[in-house]
Amino acid sequence: MLLTRRVIVRGRVQGVWYRGWTVDQAAELGLSGWVRNRRDGSVEILAEGPEEAVAALVERCRSGPSSARVEQVEVEEAEETAPPGFFQKPTL
Repeated sequence: MLLTRRVIVRGRVQGVWYRGWTVDQAAELGLSGWVRNRRDGSVEILAEGPEEAVAALVERCRSGPSSARVEQVEVEEAEETAPPGFFQKPTL
């Protein structure tokens, strides 16, 4: 079963290669979707794939790359369907 989740990551997550790291993690897990910075300083992720793979990405996001300091991870169901592949979108 495919799941689509929107993930908001807060903390020191911009300017620390969080988006590039997320693209690498998602590709390794075979997920579709995107990642982008938000003007409020958070990172937003839309991830779609098998339940186990989406859960693994969310768990990895709780730590992030070594230079990040994750303070909060919010996960919600997403109505949006993820496009094929996994890529960075412009800041919103």
